Amino acid sequence: MLPLGDDNSTRRTIPVITYLLIAANFFVFFIQLAGGDAFTNDWMFVPAVYQADHFFGWITVFTSMFMHGGWLHILGNMLYLWIFGDNVEDQLGHGRFLLFYLLCGVIATFSQMAADPYSQVGSLGASGAIAGVLAAYLVLFPRQRVRVLVLNFVIPLPAILVIGIWFALQLFSQLGGASDGVAYMAHIGGFLSGLVLVLILRRRRSQPPVLPY
Repeated sequence: MLPLGDDNSTRRTIPVITYLLIAANFFVFFIQLAGGDAFTNDWMFVPAVYQADHFFGWITVFTSMFMHGGWLHILGNMLYLWIFGDNVEDQLGHGRFLLFYLLCGVIATFSQMAADPYSQVGSLGASGAIAGVLAAYLVLFPRQRVRVLVLNFVIPLPAILVIGIWFALQLFSQLGGASDGVAYMAHIGGFLSGLVLVLILRRRRSQPPVLPY
């Protein structure tokens, strides 16, 4: 299932942060292409490097969130952010959405690190942060219809089904010990953190004033 779009008719604001995040990801990706493997190796997150130098390791926590392993990686991630990020940003507000996105990305990175704290294998990509966005969308818009490509057909399906299947695949892949080089634990950590953070950061509806009588 490949998501293609959703219903934005209830969106009230321009998703400035979502657009800026997409632009930032492509900007860094083009720098990667110019810098080659040397740039990627220097700025991706490596648990062993973090353990040896926490200051520089923290820098790579954030730089790695805007780096990708290739065109398919970044195009897939940005498609998900484009479809689901705007609605979540509309509900949280611009500032809170940016904070939410970055926090999910940080937690996702350390979730992957927890699986092997001294690993020499680097990780990069916005997938962990976007997993948090998916979780927030699931909480805020569980019945929202998402248009997905299934084989040769475009079918509208509820978000709870589309995102639920996505998360189940991440969970089963991690538990099954998949060896395809994907940081599934980062996806799981980002998603679970998104479920919690959206409840903390979402706007509270104002209560009507109570008149004395």
